[in-house]
Amino acid sequence: MARFRRKFCITLITLVLLVLIITVVLKALTPEDSDGVELIQDRKNQIQRDNHKPEQTKMNDSPQPDKDAQLEATLRKYPPPNYYLHVFYYTWYGNPKFDGKYIHWDHPQLPHWDSKVAQGYPQGRHSPPDDIGANFYPSLGAYSSRDPSVIEAHMQQLRIAAIGVIAVSWYPRNMKDDNGDPTDELVPLLMELAHKYHIKVIFHIEPYKGRDEVNMFTNVKYIIDKYGEHPAFFKYRTNTGKLLPLFYVYDSYLMNSEQWAKLLKHTESNSIRDTPYDAIFIALLVEEKHKRDILTAGFDGLYTYFATNGFSYGSTQRNWDSIKAFCEDNNLIFIPSVGPGYIDTSIRPWNFQNTRNRINGKYYETSLSAALQARPDFISITSFNEWHEGTQIEMATPKTSQTVYLDYLPNKPAIYLEITRKWAAIFGGERRKWQE
Repeated sequence: MARFRRKFCITLITLVLLVLIITVVLKALTPEDSDGVELIQDRKNQIQRDNHKPEQTKMNDSPQPDKDAQLEATLRKYPPPNYYLHVFYYTWYGNPKFDGKYIHWDHPQLPHWDSKVAQGYPQGRHSPPDDIGANFYPSLGAYSSRDPSVIEAHMQQLRIAAIGVIAVSWYPRNMKDDNGDPTDELVPLLMELAHKYHIKVIFHIEPYKGRDEVNMFTNVKYIIDKYGEHPAFFKYRTNTGKLLPLFYVYDSYLMNSEQWAKLLKHTESNSIRDTPYDAIFIALLVEEKHKRDILTAGFDGLYTYFATNGFSYGSTQRNWDSIKAFCEDNNLIFIPSVGPGYIDTSIRPWNFQNTRNRINGKYYETSLSAALQARPDFISITSFNEWHEGTQIEMATPKTSQTVYLDYLPNKPAIYLEITRKWAAIFGGERRKWQE
């Protein structure tokens, strides 16, 4: 009986030792487990640090550490984004795969306002994908603005160009332009992917039906309440130390200055000023007389939008020095708008007089140089992807079809992104000198 107990004890001890040996061996074979824990812990620490930043808000679950590392490695290949360089961006495109139909690519040919002149030009709608409402053809094809892969490709192109901010064409919920569908629902995905690429988002408020000072307040409140805490939402620290959103207001002259003053003047009882929804409001300058209207209305600055030098007072580059002086005298922000060219004869076949040839990038570089000469606060670019008016810097490709398209040859599809990157660096250097 004693011998049996000794054998049992020896067997038990042997089994315990065997288990210990197996455990040690298995630990030795899996060193990556401990590294993974450290990476996850580092990521948690980073998230905790980020939560103390005033402009950072955690919107989604954290990406996997490996994906984080891959993305950061990719981002390091791009030039740093210049947040004083804004580009107008449009989300109104659609195709059958994502939208059930083509949207905007089938843009109608608009008739001339003189019926006698209109009779001499074609009318009707374009028929995508081979016949689109544009004089150039996008490298991504007749895409949908809802396609995540398209948005990602756009963000990559923006980073190639060193652009830090997109000004997104915006209509209120359930409202749209004359040829499109509502687009506000696209904004969350756009902001998520913009943030992924360290790009900020501004809202370019369009002249929606019935726009007035009351619903402008409502819509600004909606934007700030819904998107204002997102880390991609652009905010600018003013010279008074306030950190405020910035809004471009397209066709602001359609409302008179008295109406705008009710929204924008501190002295008005229903003013947006000194409320949680205060912001920097940038008006569109078209005619010279609009300068005084903009001042009287209480706007914080002005922009010129049109990429056609000579088309309007505001877009005429020789006027930019005097416009800048006016802004300095009245404590206004000056944002000249530059573009690579202009051609809209695919949708306005009678509008040849406003065409501005790209001259293989020379027109764009001349515009950028003129903007810098005026020492602006920001520079805006018209546009990233307004294909109908031929102002896009997005990649275009040669296209052979019954419809005749222009292209960027003999340059490559990214030529206008590369020109933008060059001048983003020059602008950054000049801004540093101006501040010395």
